[in-house]
Amino acid sequence: MTRKTARRGNNVVTIRDVARHAGVSPMTVSRVVNGETNVREPTRAKVAASIKALHYSPNLAARSLASADAIRIGLLYSNPSAAYLSEFLVGSLEQSSLSGCQLLIEKCDGPKGERAAVEKLIAAGAGGVVLPAPLCDSETVLKALTAAGVPAVAVGPARLSEALSAVSIDDFEGAKAMTRHLLALGHRDIALIRGVANHISSQQRERGFRAAMAEAGVAVAESRIAQGQFTYRSGLDAAECLLTGETRPTAIFACNDDMAAATVAAAHRLHLEVPGDLTVAGYDDTALATSVWPTLTTVRQPIAEMARTAVLLLVEQIRRQRAGLAPEVSHRMLKFSLIKRDSAAPPGK
Repeated sequence: MTRKTARRGNNVVTIRDVARHAGVSPMTVSRVVNGETNVREPTRAKVAASIKALHYSPNLAARSLASADAIRIGLLYSNPSAAYLSEFLVGSLEQSSLSGCQLLIEKCDGPKGERAAVEKLIAAGAGGVVLPAPLCDSETVLKALTAAGVPAVAVGPARLSEALSAVSIDDFEGAKAMTRHLLALGHRDIALIRGVANHISSQQRERGFRAAMAEAGVAVAESRIAQGQFTYRSGLDAAECLLTGETRPTAIFACNDDMAAATVAAAHRLHLEVPGDLTVAGYDDTALATSVWPTLTTVRQPIAEMARTAVLLLVEQIRRQRAGLAPEVSHRMLKFSLIKRDSAAPPGK
């Protein structure tokens, strides 16, 4: 039996409708909408789902009048993976909408453009900035924001700082878990396509791969390490190099899904069956992982959730700053998952 939801005049969904649909109190819905951090993630997700299902739209104009002024947050990016950026933007936009914020998005073209990109966001009124990798580790960006007194939240930083809030997963352990899975399937000749050399996430994933191989007593030949750039094109080039040598590996672990999908395409072009002739594994679990055939075994990084969490932390920092309160640095470590799909199997299966 479908339960009818009460409405105000003109069929407008109210905060009480959302609360009833989600099975929570109106105060909890209000906390989620206002971006407060004292709500458990499962509850937040349930409320967000109800907001989406009911097409609830908070009265942002009234909320802006009720606050000192509207909050604008910046998102500065330079990540080459389109799939990663797509999920990160979705999470950022969803939470910005729920929190009644305006999201300003700025691309940074190389190290020389970092300071200019920061200055552009600040000039546009950004009260804080979300920094996904690799910019979360840029000294130029962090110094510029600190000098301007603008708070930031790092997503996926190399190391945690007592002065900077951060959201991350353990890339070392994620890559180690995937490599152990491939070893457990019976693979010993495993190649790695690493990402951009100066990206900390790429370095950590390579470290995790090497640690798992060493743990199993399997030597890694340098000829089995190929350089990628986190892009599909670079994955094609790296995979073809690995697959057209005198001998080919039985498995290739690519450091993101873009390069793993490209590896599958390269294998097909060489008339190799995946996973019959070659096992392929990726990292991130973006939408691309289930868009290719066979679907990718990968490490799920909760990209959208990481973005939402970063926006929540940043909004709280901005509000504390405007209230004259001391900043509260928070470090959130989210969980990764090993996702087993069709692209991985024992050698020769």
